[in-house]
Amino acid sequence: VTLFPISSTKAATKTTPTTMKTAILASVIASAAAFAPASVNQRSTTQLHESKEDLAALAKKLNPVLGYFDPLGLSDDEFWGQSNEATIGFLRESEIKHGRIAMVATIGFMVQKFGVHFPLYLGPSGSNGFHPESSDAWLLSSSTGVTFSDIAHAAPLDAVSMVPFAGWFQIFVVAGWFECIAYNRQWAEGREIPGDYGYDPLGFTKRPGGIAGKDMEKLRMREIKNGRVAMMTIAAWVSNEVIPGALPVWHP
Repeated sequence: VTLFPISSTKAATKTTPTTMKTAILASVIASAAAFAPASVNQRSTTQLHESKEDLAALAKKLNPVLGYFDPLGLSDDEFWGQSNEATIGFLRESEIKHGRIAMVATIGFMVQKFGVHFPLYLGPSGSNGFHPESSDAWLLSSSTGVTFSDIAHAAPLDAVSMVPFAGWFQIFVVAGWFECIAYNRQWAEGREIPGDYGYDPLGFTKRPGGIAGKDMEKLRMREIKNGRVAMMTIAAWVSNEVIPGALPVWHP
């Protein structure tokens, strides 16, 4: 879903594409500079280090039946000249981050597949959550003629291909901005818990012990499990979209 509409049939803009892109790029550079770590060498001093024994113990907690499973031997590697403990810490943080992205992706896939249309702007094509048809649909892109109604009716992968370049540019800008913040908080600040980016709008980490407490440990274990399931799920669903019948079980 594109976060910001490129244009609307309700009003015309005099801002040229070149001016708009220049302004966006300038804001991205400024944001990235504010959150980027001072030097790359700060990674070597991060507190996020875990040994292979820690990883094996975690695997036993997550799945007592399967236990430790690393067929590619990634836990024995040393990435970018770092120690094995630092590499394992990096892999742990990466798994949690990708698991979170996959969980959001599965929800987005189902929403698009079921034809749910969120009322983003309360306009003609966004005022009804399940029936986005409108004789006066708002444009997502004036250059391609794609409307929000068109996006709502499309299959998940078709909807992705309908997003114009300016929309993808905005998505990558937001993703890059988030990556700068996540890197700074996880590595430059040296946080010990993988995936601890300091973002907790529901206040789970305010419990006794904070994010490292016993209560939060259970939730963190569940997050890893759900993230792994979500990564396999979205991979299977996308494969079935590309190759119909590739997933021989029920799917949205």
